[in-house]
Amino acid sequence: MATRELAIKYFKKLILEKTDGGFLQFFRYLIAGGTATLVDLAVLFVLYHLFHINYLVSAAFGFLFGITTNFTINILLVFESQGKIKKEFLLFAAVGVGGLLWTELILWILVGNFRLSVMAAKLIAVVLVLNWNFFMRKKFVFGK
Repeated sequence: MATRELAIKYFKKLILEKTDGGFLQFFRYLIAGGTATLVDLAVLFVLYHLFHINYLVSAAFGFLFGITTNFTINILLVFESQGKIKKEFLLFAAVGVGGLLWTELILWILVGNFRLSVMAAKLIAVVLVLNWNFFMRKKFVFGK
């Protein structure tokens, strides 16, 4: 098999084909989450560093843009929708709000008490909240 054909085959497997709910699904979740995190961080950075808006408010706006990106990619690539998009989005957002509360608490502790930079604290929060979000969404939002 030619290199190009092999690359196409693996791309389809990694991105386009239905997942088995195991590692491949989590891998796609990481891609979706990584993309959403970049959107979230970009909004946070712009609002906080360029417009000098409070870091907690900036983080909340970053969350709103990030969760919309995350939901869209998750529906397309990660989880199988049950066809109830509005309900799924509301549940997805509810889990996200829980993640936001954890994130805000972590930011408040790391920035307010330990004097870490806002961006470093945000990255730590992302890593800490990632698994909680995945398993809550898998079980309560897209669980069959």
